[in-house]
Amino acid sequence: MSRRLTPVPEVLSVSTSPAIALRNVSRSFQSGGADLTVLADVSFEVARGELVAIVGPSGSGKSTLLALLAGLDRPTTGEVWVDGEPLHTRSEDALARWRRGALGFVFQSFQLLDHFTARENVQFPLELLGDADPAAKADVLLAAVGLGPRGHHYPRQLSGGEQQRVAVARAFAASPRILLADEPTGNLDGSTGARVLEVMDTLRRTSGATLVLVTHDPAIAARCDRRLTIRDGRVVSDERS
Repeated sequence: MSRRLTPVPEVLSVSTSPAIALRNVSRSFQSGGADLTVLADVSFEVARGELVAIVGPSGSGKSTLLALLAGLDRPTTGEVWVDGEPLHTRSEDALARWRRGALGFVFQSFQLLDHFTARENVQFPLELLGDADPAAKADVLLAAVGLGPRGHHYPRQLSGGEQQRVAVARAFAASPRILLADEPTGNLDGSTGARVLEVMDTLRRTSGATLVLVTHDPAIAARCDRRLTIRDGRVVSDERS
């Protein structure tokens, strides 16, 4: 069953607090004039540097949970603390600034810019952050995901696995402390998906980032440090490898 949180202080120190802390989080939506509860009284913590898989059947609330962790949605009740930030109380502008510096996101559908090369896709967020040498850093990241010689290729010239590795490099471009991934291997075959997870895990361990991913693939989930299973909006199990 899901673990109850220990009390969380009103001000969390980034160095000592969990990477993620949810306290009694619920999320409801209006549907046909009635409340539809997608998440119900969810509480858990994720330690800094952990690799955690969120699993469960379709419609169980996984994507809603990921949106809350990214500050893209707000809980109906409860508290969401990520990287020491109370996302449930921050303004939209403050959340946007926080995401820019602290959060990386890997999408199932890659979300690469078609008219940019692989290098330019990784370079773009670095330019937005005012990096002194975005091209050089992009090359380092592409080499780290095994695509050093492919930086000048456009997404349409890359395989699905290669595109996802570019997306992973882009997600790590700002050196995020928190990385979220929504079905990052869902469009890939088993061996390619395992390779992408290996790349993500290597970058996570090298950078010290915390990685939370949603997956339907039990083989991918089994390779994570920990698996949270959600069913009907509740955490029903919390297993460690």
